[in-house]
Amino acid sequence: MSVDNPTDAASIPLRWVGPIRLAGPEATGEVEVPLATFETPLWPSVARGARVSMATEGIRAVVVDERMTRSVLVEAPNAAEAVRAGADLRRRKPDVAAVVEKTSRFLKFLDLHVQNAANLLYVRLEGHPGDASGHNMLTRAAEAMLNWILREYPALKYVSISGNYCTDKKPSAVNGILGRGRHVIAELVVPRAVCEKLLKTTPEKLADLNLKKNLIGTMLAGGLRSANAHFANMLLAFYLATGQDAANIVEGSQGLTHAEARGGDLYFSVSIPHLVVGTVGSGKDLAFVRAHLERMGCAGGGGARRLAILCAAAVLCGELSLLAAQTNPGELMRAHLKLERKSHRG
Repeated sequence: MSVDNPTDAASIPLRWVGPIRLAGPEATGEVEVPLATFETPLWPSVARGARVSMATEGIRAVVVDERMTRSVLVEAPNAAEAVRAGADLRRRKPDVAAVVEKTSRFLKFLDLHVQNAANLLYVRLEGHPGDASGHNMLTRAAEAMLNWILREYPALKYVSISGNYCTDKKPSAVNGILGRGRHVIAELVVPRAVCEKLLKTTPEKLADLNLKKNLIGTMLAGGLRSANAHFANMLLAFYLATGQDAANIVEGSQGLTHAEARGGDLYFSVSIPHLVVGTVGSGKDLAFVRAHLERMGCAGGGGARRLAILCAAAVLCGELSLLAAQTNPGELMRAHLKLERKSHRG
C-alpha cells in the first residue's frame, strides 16, 4: 500500500483485561478495559491486579479536577509594559471568558495565569472541555484570546500561539501545580491474606520497595513530579485502545504511587494529575473506538470522566502487580522470558 494512503493503519495486538472491581464514589461495578500493546506481559500483569481488586472491596477512584490548557506568547517593547499588560489581563478575566467561550458551546472558561520573562508575556488559558480531551478546543479559544489581546494592547506583538507554558506533551512542574487534563486518584486496600496469595508478597515488602524504588530512586534520578514504576505502560495501551493522542503519556506518566502497611493490610494508591483523555473529537469516530467506549459505558454525556477513572484503575492494577513482582528476586525476568520468548527453528 502507498505510504500516502490515508486508510493505512498500524495493527497493534489488543486484549480486554479484567474484570476490575470499582467501589465508587463515582464509578461502581465490574468492568473490563481494552489494552493495545506489543508488550505482551502487560496483559497478565494488569489482569493479576484486576484479580486482586475482585478479591477486595474494590478500587475507589475520585476525579480531583478537569481542565485543558493552552498558553500564548506575546512580546512587549520592554519588561515594564509586559508586566503591566499581564496584571491588567488578570483583572479582566471576565472579558477573556466572554471571548473564549464564544469559540465553542462546550467550553467553560476556568482561569488564566501569566508569567513574565524579560519583555515576554506568557498567558496560560484554562478551560473545561466537556467530554473532549480539549486540544483543538483550547487552541481555538487561545487563538481568539490572542487576537483579542493584540487588539486591546497595541504595544504587544505576536510571538506564538503556543508558548510552552501549557505544557503539552513535555515533562513539567506547571501541569501538576495548576492542572492539565483530568486529575484522578485511585486507591485500594488489599487484605494481607489476598496480598500473600495473589501477589506472592507482603504489605511490608511492597511498601518498603515503593519507598526505596519509586520515591528515593526517582529522587536520585532527578525525576520531575513523578514517582512510579511504569504508569506509561498502562497509559499507552489504554490510550491506543480508546482513540487518545498517545503522545500525552509524556505528562500523563508524571504521577505518584503510594503504598503503606495499615493494620497488617496493604493500602495502595496511584495519583495521576494529568490524564488527557476524551470520548469525543479526533479519533473517537473510529468504529473500534466507539465500540470500546460503549462497552465500558463511556459513550454518553460525562463519559470522559468515567473513562479517566477506568484508565486510573488500569494503571493501579498494573502498578501493583509489577511492584509485587519486583519484591521477589527473579520473578520479573522469569515472567518476561515465559511470555515473550519466541520459538526459533534451526
